[in-house]
Amino acid sequence: MFLDSQLSGSELVRDEHVRYTRVMAPNVRSRRDRLAKPALSREWIIAETIQIMRTEGLEKATMRRVAQALDTGPASLYVYIANTAELHSAVLDELLATMPSTSHGSWHDQLEALLRNYGNVLFTYPGLARSALLIRPTGPNAIRLYDRVLGLLLEGGVAVHRAAWGVDLLLQYVTANAAEHSAPASDDIDAPEDDEAEMSILARALRAADPVTTPHIAAHADLVLSGQPTQRVAWAIHALIAGITTTPTPVVTTTSTNDTHE
Repeated sequence: MFLDSQLSGSELVRDEHVRYTRVMAPNVRSRRDRLAKPALSREWIIAETIQIMRTEGLEKATMRRVAQALDTGPASLYVYIANTAELHSAVLDELLATMPSTSHGSWHDQLEALLRNYGNVLFTYPGLARSALLIRPTGPNAIRLYDRVLGLLLEGGVAVHRAAWGVDLLLQYVTANAAEHSAPASDDIDAPEDDEAEMSILARALRAADPVTTPHIAAHADLVLSGQPTQRVAWAIHALIAGITTTPTPVVTTTSTNDTHE
């Protein structure tokens, strides 16, 4: 009788174990069955940064925030990216690859379209232009953009010395213009709410100019403020190209720095 009760007890334990295993087994996954986390790479870091930038803004795309999104520590990112400034520069370079091609029209039309497309990238992602002013982009797509601008100037018959310096001037203008008119960072509490509000402040100040101390502004304030932003940018690019085409550059040689290229 005692033996029978022991067997019954062991069978009961066994049955409970089987029942427990059957209930729990579907929810238990082996480590080998889990999806492996993708290997960290520069490309993955940049892609995740762009996603954060699109949803939260550039100012949130810090090394710490990107590391959090990638489920790793910030130290892991420094193997691929030196700092946040370099990260933003790499992001801009990646976005430059998305610019549409400009292969139709005259060299002047193509150059204008190329610079406009570059400006559109900067305006689409506020803050990138300010980053580009601090650390100039040096990635492969930035160099291709530089080369394309230079090539179009040369195609237009601009002397090589002037074209070589003109590239920098044109790209700096587009970058600085975008930085000036981009939305301010969210932590800049003293900045106007938007570019329209800032222009309104400027317009009031110019129209209130004292005709005695600032007679020229007082007389021509409306003209100073006239035109749409796109018109003013297009005119500025025309003016810069015209100046680059006709303005000699200093000769840079080991023997003289006073001569000019004609």
